[in-house]
Amino acid sequence: MSAVHSVAVSSSAISRCPKNRHSLPALVSLPTAARPILRSAFSGVSLHLPPPKVIPRRSSYVSKVTVMMVKPVIQFIQGTDEQTVPDVRLTKSRDGTNGVAIFAFDQPSVFDSSGELGDITGFYMIDEEGVLQSVDVSAKFINGKPARIEAKYVMRSPREWDRFMRFMERYSQANGLQFVKK
Repeated sequence: MSAVHSVAVSSSAISRCPKNRHSLPALVSLPTAARPILRSAFSGVSLHLPPPKVIPRRSSYVSKVTVMMVKPVIQFIQGTDEQTVPDVRLTKSRDGTNGVAIFAFDQPSVFDSSGELGDITGFYMIDEEGVLQSVDVSAKFINGKPARIEAKYVMRSPREWDRFMRFMERYSQANGLQFVKK
């Protein structure tokens, strides 16, 4: 059994910890193997904790994993979901190593809120796996007014292609899109 030593931690170290919202100093116990023995003028009472109880694993033991489901969305301004459902064109090289997806948004809702929320900063596809992003975004103007946005997302590996297809499957299910091969 390893010895347990107490170490005083300053409030600045605690405030950086996302789970701990306190800004008060605290005591943290670390096993000797985790850090070297320190000599200090600490005159408080050391905290000794019993060793953790080991629960034997049985073959029928099932771990419970909670998966957070996020509605897949597209954004041009981070934090503002695009309400217009796009037309999407896909191309893929014959060897399958790269591909391009071109999204066309007619009368996108981002034009309604871009004056209040800021400029278009990129093209963000967000789902439960994370964010796919591109900065290749262009706007088409008709009579001086924005009418269409085109965004291009380039996939440079089969792994990126598979990740994009997982996003599109989720996005199409959430928004009623269907695949039409031409």
